[in-house]
Amino acid sequence: MRDFSENEIPYIHFEDVSFSYPGKKENLIFKCNFTIKKPGFWMVLGKNGSGKSTLLKLINGIIKPKNGIVNCQANIGMVFQNPDHQILMPNCRSELLININQHISDNEINKKIKYVLDQVGLTGFEKRPVHTLSGGQKQRLTIACALVSNRNFILLDEPTALLDKNSQLKVLKTIKNLTSDSKKPISALWITHRYEELTYADAVAELRNGFLSGWQEPSKFQYN
Repeated sequence: MRDFSENEIPYIHFEDVSFSYPGKKENLIFKCNFTIKKPGFWMVLGKNGSGKSTLLKLINGIIKPKNGIVNCQANIGMVFQNPDHQILMPNCRSELLININQHISDNEINKKIKYVLDQVGLTGFEKRPVHTLSGGQKQRLTIACALVSNRNFILLDEPTALLDKNSQLKVLKTIKNLTSDSKKPISALWITHRYEELTYADAVAELRNGFLSGWQEPSKFQYN
């Protein structure tokens, strides 16, 4: 993965991208075209089995398209549906430490950890054992891990599916704040099947029958 400067704006472009899994004749993703070239909170809505997670894997380069072009010039971070599948270490500080990919001084490390915890609403949680965190707090820790490793584009695969309403809102607001930051905004692509989450997005598209619709304003979006 190439290195990105902190000020570089991530760019993702799909051109006529199609994909099907081995042994399947039908394309799960078919002639997909979209572009993200500025910071913001982008959401893709779709029913279970519509190919939403596959779309993220194509962006992240985990799988390659059968046809078409994927141009991804972004430092990608992933947040999965279940944070327990992602968190490895016993406390917040140690989890953040293993995600710091720079050779920096201990003083800079401490500043960086404090900064990202503040960014996700976990101020003072540095020494907290992971097993004492709620589901929503764990998800916000995984977002902090992406930030501490200088990711400028975060992919979120139904990150609130296992959360209660209160935790769901906190995670949504965390991403909204990060993508709206006036000094150092990031880009985020959030996959969901929850219609009520769309109001937080800057732009929404629907994945249906292999096709991705164009980006629309949440207030004008109609779910088929």
